[in-house]
Amino acid sequence: MSTSLRSNFWVAPLCASLALIALPVTAQQATYTVKLLTPEVALTAAQAAMAHCRKAGYQVAVAVVDRSGVLQVLLRDRFAGAHTVDAATQKAWTAASFRIPTATLAAETQAGKPMSGIRLLPHVMAIGGGQVIEAGGSTLAGIGVSGAPGGDADDACAVAGLKAIADAIEF
Repeated sequence: MSTSLRSNFWVAPLCASLALIALPVTAQQATYTVKLLTPEVALTAAQAAMAHCRKAGYQVAVAVVDRSGVLQVLLRDRFAGAHTVDAATQKAWTAASFRIPTATLAAETQAGKPMSGIRLLPHVMAIGGGQVIEAGGSTLAGIGVSGAPGGDADDACAVAGLKAIADAIEF
């Protein structure tokens, strides 16, 4: 066998082997799977948040949005102010969208800070009361509470909603 024929003899198998090795690295999936809360679990979180606020004597609105910010559940207590509906929904949307609690966003976007302009975006509510609902390293939803006296009190109610569903969402 000549030298050129011997070298060509190995070229085809070598190229085929390299192609097989590279295939998994270059191939990309065209879709992906996400996990979302069922309406029943979203309702449980909202009810627990409202119950916590009622026990403390607060009339509030509670909103739960999915990971994309689409409203799943909205509860408004009978004496909660009209503004609480929009505020709770925007807190939930902000928490889910930025994937951080709204109180944290409020602290990081104060006037004079590099990211203060975020507060000017539509629907952003940079005040306490919005929490991210996460499990297994994934964002599932956001919960927002409005109507308690201050962001800390709204946050406590939202956290009560998280605790009520913690066992149901772990995966």
